[in-house]
Amino acid sequence: MSQSPDRLFAHPLEQVPDFAFNEDVVRVFPDMIKRSVPGYPTIVENLGVLAARFAQPNSTLYDLGASLGAVTQSLRRHVRNDGCRVIAVDNSAAMVERCRQYLTAQDSMFQELLPVNVLEADILTLPFEPASVVAMNFTLQFIAPDQRLELLGRIRQALLPGGALILSEKLHFADDDEQTLLNELHLDFKRANGYSDLEIAQKRSAIENVMKPDTLETHKARLRAAGFSKVVPWFQCLNFASLIALP
Repeated sequence: MSQSPDRLFAHPLEQVPDFAFNEDVVRVFPDMIKRSVPGYPTIVENLGVLAARFAQPNSTLYDLGASLGAVTQSLRRHVRNDGCRVIAVDNSAAMVERCRQYLTAQDSMFQELLPVNVLEADILTLPFEPASVVAMNFTLQFIAPDQRLELLGRIRQALLPGGALILSEKLHFADDDEQTLLNELHLDFKRANGYSDLEIAQKRSAIENVMKPDTLETHKARLRAAGFSKVVPWFQCLNFASLIALP
């Protein structure tokens, strides 16, 4: 996928608007996510590996908040069960358009990939089909906190026995010292990837009103309240983590 370098916040802005997944973000998204989220490539690749364990023949796999389709493509490359298909969902028209283009290009490069349907839709109102795997890769943190439990409850009801929800999120930490340390290490990570302090500060101002991270304990308690029987953290790099939730 062609990409442009992320320079969206490189120059002083008179007023920093709230972050949105618009055309400008879509254009630089691969570079932005790689330089902002430690461990992101590892998470994406292994989401496909994990999905292959839980996917069941003749079932649906969901990628909720699919952005440009990286997780969807990982699912398609690793899952080999007969009759499976992927439904990739995003509420950004710009993301959906580029996602379709990317996946079409992948179809010409790889054989025997799972079929995929890319939808522009709001996952809060989307009716879920019975599914063996649901992936939410840094998506729940953009949902209003008071709407998260209901969404997870609907996902739980849609999951087939033996299926799994794989949930990746930025974490907040209840311990102030731990939060400060991991936040500073994350800033060091972004500086090491070429972001200036101005870019970091303006991106933080843009995103703080639209992204609300939870603690790991909050995630576990909410998932159990939604009806999941077991929650297993499988990955953490600094303040980013991924969990497997089992019905």
